[in-house]
Amino acid sequence: MPKLELHYQASLARTGKEYREIHEWIDEPGCKYERHDLGKVLEYAGMWRDKYGEEGAREYLQHLQDDVEARFNHLMEDMQKILNDNLAYFGCLSTANTGEKQ
Repeated sequence: MPKLELHYQASLARTGKEYREIHEWIDEPGCKYERHDLGKVLEYAGMWRDKYGEEGAREYLQHLQDDVEARFNHLMEDMQKILNDNLAYFGCLSTANTGEKQ
């Protein structure tokens, strides 16, 4: 997931505001799983809409979208490495593509 500083910069570029309170709240240690829970999106977006208007709600949602993309991109990279390693192990892919020494 993107670091907080990247979230601040992205919000600043989109809106002219960093929305630090939103990003720090979402990523607060010990609460991250609950606050990234997609089942609570309407509740939490409403909370930020009440405080900052539609723009705040959009920044909350954008933070979630950025984190989803980052996590799934990382997952796909890891899965590709595992797949390549298994294909090479069984002789279906050159070990030159896996980084393993022959």
